[in-house]
Amino acid sequence: MTSLAQLRRPALLTLTLALGAALGAIWSAGDSGRAVAAAPPPVVDGAILPSLAPMLERVTPAVVNIASKTHVAVRNPYFEDPMFRRFFGIPDGPRERVQQSLGSGVIVDAGKGYVLTNNHVVDGADDITVTLADSRSVKAKVLGTDPDTDLAVLQIPVEGLVALPVADSSKLRVGDFVAAVGEPFGLGQTVTHGMISALGRSGLRGSGYQNFIQTDAPINPGNSGGPLVNLRGELVGINSMIYSPSGGNVGIGFAIPSNLAVEVMRQLVTTGSVKRGVLGVEAQDLTPELARMLGLKEARGAVVTRVRANSPAAGAGLRAGDVIVSLDGKTVASAQDLHNVEGLTAPGASVAVGVQREGSLITLNTALRAAEVAVIKGATLDARMTGVDFTEVSDSLRRQGIGGVVVSAIAQDSRAWQSGLRKGDVIVAFNRRDLAGSADFQRLLSMRPRQIMLTLLRGDEAFYLLLQ
Repeated sequence: MTSLAQLRRPALLTLTLALGAALGAIWSAGDSGRAVAAAPPPVVDGAILPSLAPMLERVTPAVVNIASKTHVAVRNPYFEDPMFRRFFGIPDGPRERVQQSLGSGVIVDAGKGYVLTNNHVVDGADDITVTLADSRSVKAKVLGTDPDTDLAVLQIPVEGLVALPVADSSKLRVGDFVAAVGEPFGLGQTVTHGMISALGRSGLRGSGYQNFIQTDAPINPGNSGGPLVNLRGELVGINSMIYSPSGGNVGIGFAIPSNLAVEVMRQLVTTGSVKRGVLGVEAQDLTPELARMLGLKEARGAVVTRVRANSPAAGAGLRAGDVIVSLDGKTVASAQDLHNVEGLTAPGASVAVGVQREGSLITLNTALRAAEVAVIKGATLDARMTGVDFTEVSDSLRRQGIGGVVVSAIAQDSRAWQSGLRKGDVIVAFNRRDLAGSADFQRLLSMRPRQIMLTLLRGDEAFYLLLQ
């Protein structure tokens, strides 16, 4: 296929003039005076008109629509009062509303039925329906989710699927042409095109590990989880978010690189979770004031504020006050950069740590360790929490000032499930007391309260949930 980028300037000029003449002849007056559309010629002056159609004919069968439903318990303190319910004739039991979400996905393994999408498209969903390009609909199974990269893997039991080949996203360049495919606003399958505006974007609010592709290909609500493809029809990214003051497209969209998406998918399919490497330090941005205090000329890097005992960082000799300027060959300009590189590097990987110390640049070598996730069994805390597992909130949520615990697993026959608690819910307050972490949660439960009112974050919503 010939692309615009491959045309020489004289050929492009000839084509532009010829195309203008052709478009001028598209509309002609019919016998009744009405405008009649005429099909543009496939060839102008011997040159084939460039078109994305042949490529998209191979891509679109691999793009799916994802519709999810989440049942959310609706609680009102008045409705919990038995006398109030009897007086107004309100039946016992929790009331619910159904929260619906629409998004897109891409088939990446036709034989196994694997579909890549965004975590926020299916987060907390009770029911997920995938509709194929040929209009077949089927219920999907969630194989795993990773909120920190906003990725999820679904599986659909369908034969005759078409999968999209995956490209090496590390070879992308600013200026490469791309197309975004999805179902914005529920209109049906839609294609937009543009180019790669920037690579390695980070520092965006609301996502844990960030290494985004920025594109001006229009991405709108409903495109989430759909593919970003190159002109060969290969997957280079998963469309994830937009920057917009109005909520609509303004030409700044972000996609998760295919290399990252495939690695996350591999781990989710194999183990159901993602293991990440940790260096074992806490750090903050290097400000101009801190740079002057440390005798540094440039305020770039992450200042180590604490080194955890028995961590890879401690073994390598890192100290509080060191300024990390690179990790694994990647530049570290801020604490977010360090967080990104650390979290996107596999456990066990040997890394070189570039450090500014007392005016000198030194290199320390170590191997990252797998992050340890402590699981709290709800049954050990309170009978009402039987069947529920909890973990600490992620570092990405902590960076947003959100503390508490996350529901990491929940049995569907549990009391908590029947009350409306779901996997992935973030419990940020207990009986209206804000939680700093799991220690607060365990302490408040140990007081054996008569009733439990949780403040939950689920997706973009916050609400109360009462456990009797």
